[in-house]
Amino acid sequence: MARTDRGGERTGTGVVAARNVSRTFFLGEPVHALRDVTLTLEEGSFTAVMGPSGSGKSTLMNLLGCLDTPDQGTIEIDGRSVGDLSGAERARLRGREIGFVFQTFNLMPRLTAAENVSLPMVFNDVVDADRRERARTLLERVGLGDRLDHAPNELSGGQRQRVAIARALANEPTLILADEPTGNLDSETGREIMDLFDELHAEGRTILMVTHERHIAERADRIVTLVDGQLERIEDVSDVVPSGPTVLDDRDAPTEPDGGEGA
Repeated sequence: MARTDRGGERTGTGVVAARNVSRTFFLGEPVHALRDVTLTLEEGSFTAVMGPSGSGKSTLMNLLGCLDTPDQGTIEIDGRSVGDLSGAERARLRGREIGFVFQTFNLMPRLTAAENVSLPMVFNDVVDADRRERARTLLERVGLGDRLDHAPNELSGGQRQRVAIARALANEPTLILADEPTGNLDSETGREIMDLFDELHAEGRTILMVTHERHIAERADRIVTLVDGQLERIEDVSDVVPSGPTVLDDRDAPTEPDGGEGA
């Protein structure tokens, strides 16, 4: 979905582009985390990234989030080549143009919800009064207007993730990167968080989300699948039959412990 501008015209501008990107780590022997990946995120699009462990999902997100740089290829954000920027310039770009939502929330435990949301604005030199007002507005936006002064340990998992989403929006980023945003939540709370992402998408936000759950990925516009560091396929979700979460029938339920989940 492309964003609709104030004049009512749909735009399809590529906000983020990875072009022929490769990344290799040397851990005793070379590990090819990404191999010649090309991917463009259009303005207002919602993209889900799936793949088995070790497929390169986190590496791709780190590159798009300016947390790392590729060995080969280029990353462009809003028309700027990340590889041409200094470390300080990448940090500024990351702080102003990218909002992060993590599986483990990554909130500062000694700060209130409002202070956590305000924190990214400190580094953008937003004055204190404006920070407080925007934090209040964002927390109200995610349904936590009555939790401004609560510390993270006074909030449920779903509420903490809502704070994290509000924090990601603090600087009006060009791109929202979400790493397993429902991974630590129960099914009902996960649905509520995805409803919030749907609302952000409907507002024209550009979102890239990593997930292991097929039915969560199907909330996006398209699903990108990585295997062994390579882009295996891109699916348009409108062409996909919804899978839904896997539910175990009582007749099929194991009668004895299975020894725990695999890695």
